[in-house]
Amino acid sequence: MANAPMRRAFITGITGQDGAYLSQFLLGKNYEVYGLLRRSASSEVVGERLRWLGIADKVRLIGGNLTDLPSLLDAVEEARPDEVYNLGAQSFVKTSWQQPAVTTAVTGTGALNMLEAVRRRAPKARFYQASSSEMFGQARESPQNELTPFHPRSPYAVAKLYGHWITVNYRESYGMHASSGILFNHESPLRGIEFVTRKITDSVARIKLGLAQQLRMGNLDACRDWGHARDYVQAMWLMLQQETPGDYVVATGRTASVADVCEIAFSHVGLAWRQYVTVDEALFRPAEVDALRGDATRAQQILGWTPTITLEEMLCEMVDADLRRHGGKQNGVLEKVA
Repeated sequence: MANAPMRRAFITGITGQDGAYLSQFLLGKNYEVYGLLRRSASSEVVGERLRWLGIADKVRLIGGNLTDLPSLLDAVEEARPDEVYNLGAQSFVKTSWQQPAVTTAVTGTGALNMLEAVRRRAPKARFYQASSSEMFGQARESPQNELTPFHPRSPYAVAKLYGHWITVNYRESYGMHASSGILFNHESPLRGIEFVTRKITDSVARIKLGLAQQLRMGNLDACRDWGHARDYVQAMWLMLQQETPGDYVVATGRTASVADVCEIAFSHVGLAWRQYVTVDEALFRPAEVDALRGDATRAQQILGWTPTITLEEMLCEMVDADLRRHGGKQNGVLEKVA
C-alpha cells in the first residue's frame, strides 16, 4: 500500500517567533512546510529564528507580501497547501501608533488578502487566523472568553479585530474552514527585543555579565496572561484538525504584572530587580490596557489543549538563552533580529 501523501502547510510570518516554532512542530509531524518571505532591507537577518531551531534548510520560502494580493495568489498556487496559517503582521503594539496605516495594511487588510488568495487558489485548504487578546483591550469582564465583547485600545488591536471578523465573515459567506486563535501573550527565547519580556530577559543577562547597569521600563503595573509560544503553536494546529471551524481563546488563565516578570527574571540570576529597574513615563502607551486574563475552557474541552510550560520556566529559559548570546557561546545568533 502506498504511503499517504505528505500534508502541505503554508505559513505567513514564518520567520517570526510563532512561524519558526510552528514550522518546527509541523515538520515533526511530517508536513511539507512553505512560508511567505517578504523581501526587506533587513534581509540579512531573515531566517535567523529558523536557523536557531535548526530547520532553515527544511522549509521552502516563497516570495510575496501580505499587502500585494497578486503575489499571494501566486504563492498559494505554488504551495498548494492543505493548511494555511496567517501569522504575518506588524505585531509590535507601540509601533502601531507610529505607523497606523502600515499596521492596518499588513495586519488588517493583509488578513483579507490572504483569505481571498486561499478562497481563489486553494478553497479546500483549512485557514488559521492569528487573532490577539489585545482585541479585548478595556475588557468588560475577567477572565475573557470567546463571547467577551471587544474594546481595542491600539491601532494594532483594531487591525487585528478586522482580521478576526473578516475571517468569521469568509467562514460564514463562503463555507471556508477558517478558524481564529485569540492568543494571549506568548513568549520565548525567539521573541524580538522590542517586546517587554525579551527586553527584560536581555537586560538581566547584560546586567549580570556587566554589560549594562540599568533597565528603563514603562508601566510596571500592566498585567498580562503569559504563556510559551511552543505551547501555543500546538493549539493553532489543533484548531485545523477539527471537523468544524471555530474561534478559540488560547491562554494560561494566570496573570502576572510586568513587575512580577522583572522579579522572576532577575531572581533567576541572583539579583534584586528594584536595584536596577527605573520607570520612564516616556515609555508609557498613549492608551493602556491594564489587565488581560484568558479563559481557555473551550480550547481545553474541544481541542484537548492545555499549556505545559509555566511562566517561571519560560522566563528562566529566556534569561539563560540571553546569557548564552551575550556570553558568546552562541556566536551572536539572533543578535540582529532580537
